[in-house]
Amino acid sequence: MSTPLPLRFVLSAPEVDELPHSPAELAVVGRSNVGKSSLLNALAARKALAKVSGTPGKTRLLNLFETDGGTVVDLPGYGYAKVSQTERRAWERRMHRYLLEREPLVLTLLLVDGEVGPTSLDAEMLDWLRDHDVPFQVVATKHDKVRSSKRERRRRDLAAGCELDPREIVWVSAEKGVGIDRLRALVREALARDGRAGE
Repeated sequence: MSTPLPLRFVLSAPEVDELPHSPAELAVVGRSNVGKSSLLNALAARKALAKVSGTPGKTRLLNLFETDGGTVVDLPGYGYAKVSQTERRAWERRMHRYLLEREPLVLTLLLVDGEVGPTSLDAEMLDWLRDHDVPFQVVATKHDKVRSSKRERRRRDLAAGCELDPREIVWVSAEKGVGIDRLRALVREALARDGRAGE
């Protein structure tokens, strides 16, 4: 078991301009019920660092957490939230603006629900990240929800849906701790490498 990430909540901001300077930053994006808050809690080995809500779409701001080497930003989830189209478009613009304009951003973790696979919204997000040359890592959540007899097939199908090799995807379970050590190492490596480059 690796050392938990020492994540500390700093602030919530409505726009990218209001975020403080960071030597290196990693963003977390995904659908509203993909388990972003649960994953952040698992990475930090804390139960209530990021608030887990039973209502999808509760995260409406850019939530910034400080850690060794830089910062992590939890972005508003897309899809499912019971909000107006106007507000949804505003969230989308805010997210895209952050991903394009945030200079310290070194990597985006795109969370995909491992139980259901990539949706059309996930595919749109992947296409957008590729089209705009935003570095990303696909993380498949809810590994524990996939029956062991179906995991190998699901790994292949999910990877194909993301147009990636199965080995390029990190599978995790916030509930059972599967893949959490690997993801912690990936976060640390990305922040340390790019943090040093920015010095």
